Order: sequence, then structure tokens, then C-alpha cells
Amino acid sequence: SPSSVYLYHHYEVGALVFDIGSFSTRAGYAGEDCPKADFPTSLGVHVEEEGSAEMGLEQENSSGRSFYLDTTALHVPRAGVELISPLKNGMIEDWEGFQAIMDHIYSKHIKSEPSLHPVLMSEAPWNSRAKREKLTELMFEHYNIPAFFLCKTAVLTAFANGRATGLVLDSGATHTTAIPVHDGYVLQQGIVKSPLAGDFITMQCREMFQEMSIDIIPPYMIASKVTPQKLDLSLSFSLSSLSLSLSLAQEPVREGAPPVWTKKDKLPPVTKSWHTYMCNEVIQDFQASVLQVSDSPYDEQVAAQMPTLHYEMPSGYNADYGAERLRIPEGLFDPSNVKGLSGNTMLGVGHVVTTSIGMCDIDIRPGLYGSVIVTGGNTLLQGFTERLNRELSQKAPPSMRLKLIASNSSMERRFSPWIGGSILASLGTFQQMWISKQEYDEGGKQSVERKCP
Repeated sequence: SPSSVYLYHHYEVGALVFDIGSFSTRAGYAGEDCPKADFPTSLGVHVEEEGSAEMGLEQENSSGRSFYLDTTALHVPRAGVELISPLKNGMIEDWEGFQAIMDHIYSKHIKSEPSLHPVLMSEAPWNSRAKREKLTELMFEHYNIPAFFLCKTAVLTAFANGRATGLVLDSGATHTTAIPVHDGYVLQQGIVKSPLAGDFITMQCREMFQEMSIDIIPPYMIASKVTPQKLDLSLSFSLSSLSLSLSLAQEPVREGAPPVWTKKDKLPPVTKSWHTYMCNEVIQDFQASVLQVSDSPYDEQVAAQMPTLHYEMPSGYNADYGAERLRIPEGLFDPSNVKGLSGNTMLGVGHVVTTSIGMCDIDIRPGLYGSVIVTGGNTLLQGFTERLNRELSQKAPPSMRLKLIASNSSMERRFSPWIGGSILASLGTFQQMWISKQEYDEGGKQSVERKCP
């Protein structure tokens, strides 16, 4: 039987795949097409215990912190709840918060005992040995899992795209990274990172809205609003000789005019970090709906002739956006165009790729140029892959055959490390790769270094 199936007391149980990123967490069974769980990695933290359990609440008695996680619980406004991320630079920093995420996945999504399932987990290519050992210890000692395997996210992404060698360009929330993979191994000397990513674009959008004096009103604050469409409702009711008619008509909100909305009553005093997170969700929807990467380097005259796109905020504010659609994401490819970043040393997306390949051995560069794999939620911006292909065609040596690999499916682009893990953990060779509980007990935490290089 395939090694994703683990025999426990003569019952067959599947291996689990975890991909915990800076923006979102994915988890599910090996061999499936998509994860069972996909929710924000960010946690709502309250330092005082609430008394009774609520939806999505995890109690941590050791420190007295209460965690609110998963999409539903995270969006409920609560007094005194700060928003944190247990990861920093792609590595686990808050182990208590990370454990709350794992507990939530097992109890709410997998709904099975951890001791029944082998685990494959992704890790950042620059993860430290100390953190790998601590993670291995947590999984075996606390969750008592039967087998464990750690794999670099870039290797899993390459595997999901049917490649053992390639250059993985991962542009996510916190950074854009080029990671060379050769024969299933990450080449550490070729890793190049840039902070120009999703959070950078969100910051640029926020500054644009401030310059335009547009307030970002998240949905949790809005009780009612007047929409751009004209509202015309009529209600009639008759009983014997009694008749009642009600007609309500309001002028629509004109384009660019201040929104007309009513604030909810009795909102709790939320923290700044939680309110900022809710505002960022509005901006991220604007990014996905409106922004577009220009085919060529940004030109003000060309951008002015681009067709505009209409967008309505949750508050009812609506406007057309033209040149801004191209100007904001241009910073990903040409940071010199961004206000306040002139003379900086940050690399654009194209330079990240060419710099990474240039730092690798000359013999494997053709294989890297021939398999540039694009992944990460930030790459879903309209026109991203077309612009990257154009830039790399100009920068790559003439002797190199360039091939850009980018899935047309947004799900595959966002979930590629998890999908690669799902494929890997369902292969017959996986059972020889993982660290069993017996090997861990005999070799200690260092056994992870032997099998997970």
C-alpha cells in the first residue's frame, strides 16, 4: 500500500501535510488535491482568560494567554485582543502561538488523534538547525506522532510542478524570494530575498488612499450604507379597509463623493493592531480587484491612456482608478519609481531571479533558466508573469533557453508547497524518508538532520 497510509493496530490512516506560511496556514491529508484547512496564520491574543470557551478559542493556561484563530473567530471585534503572527521571516518565533494553530487544526479540521498520522511539514529554506530540532521535539514529544518529515517549501513547489531542478520564485506577503533547487536540494548560496512583496504593495495602497483623503472603513464598523445604485423600495400591506404603503427613495452615492454610512452601535474598544488588520483586508481586496502590472516599464503617458476600473469600498465610496492601477505594482519590478525609495539597494523581481542564478555554478544555470517556477499569492496580480517573462528575456544570456512555469489556477499558485507535499507524502518512497518515532527515540532530535538535509 502507498506510504501515505500508516498501519496502526491494523487500521489504515493517512499522512498529514502542513504548510504554515507567514500569511496563511494550509493543512490536509496526503494524496488529496487541496487542503482541508486554509485560514490566516495571524492570531488574536488576549492576555486574560475569558472563562467560557468560544468558537475558535484556544486556552493556554501556562501563560494565561487566550488565542482566537481561524477566519470566523478572528473577524469578531473584541476588546483588548491584539493581533500577532507566530512566524517571523518565515520561521517560528512564538512557539505557544504555533502550538495553538496545531491544536486547532487537529481538533477542528482533522478531528483525529495526532498519534495516528505521520506528518510532512514544510519549512523555510533558511530555517535554523535549532528551530528544526525544537519543532521535531514538539511533534514527537507533545503530539506523539508516529513519523515526521521536514521539507523545504521550494523543493515542494518544484515537486508540485514536476521538476527536480529549477529556480523557484516565491512572492508572498512578506518577501519575494528566488531559491535555486538542484536534484531536489536547495542551493543555499543562491537564495536571494527582497522585501518588495504583498505587504509592500499594501503599504503603497494605504499611502495612496491617504493622499486622496479616502478613509478605509472595514466592514465590522458598518451597520448600513447607501450604495451607488439608486435605492427604491416599496411595501404595501392591506387588512380590511386598512392599507399601508411605504416608499423609500435615496439618492445614490456619486462617484468620488464622501460615503454615506452608519456606524454600528456598542462596538467594543478594539486594539490598533486588530483594526489595522481589518483595514488591510479591505486594501488587499482592492489590490486583487484593481491593480495590474504594466507590460513594459511604467510610463505616465501610457498609463494615462489605460482604461479605468471602477471599485466600490465597503463604506459605499466608489471611484474609477486609472494610472494608479499600474503605478503601485510597478515598485515590485522597478523600486526606483517608488516615492521615498530612490537610491535604495532593494532588488526588483527580475533582478532577484538573475542575481540568484548568477550566484550558482555555471553548469546548472541552463537548468535554472529553463525552469523558472512562479508561485505565491502576490504573483496573482494581473500581468505579473507576462512582465517577468519580458524582463527575464532581456536580462538572460542569449545562449540560455528561458522557460517560465506558472499555473493558471490561483489555487495551485497559492497552495503549491502543500500540493507538492501531498504528492510527495503519497509516494511509495516516502516511508523510507520519514523519521519514525523509534528512530527519534534512539537518535534524539539530531535525527532530523540526517533525513531532512
